[in-house]
Amino acid sequence: MAVERTEFKGQPVIVLKRNDTDKYPFSFGLSKARLIIEYFEEIKKFVAEADNKPEEKK
Repeated sequence: MAVERTEFKGQPVIVLKRNDTDKYPFSFGLSKARLIIEYFEEIKKFVAEADNKPEEKK
């Protein structure tokens, strides 16, 4: 995964990409980065629960 650091309106931003050609990267600033760190365990639980959820048939 490619990771870049940049700025937006003079503020630091981190950009996460699935690969170098990702058309829709995920970017966030310092405030959201702090929230991610603070709630990292809850985010991990969320992913684990969603990954283990049986897929709905359409």
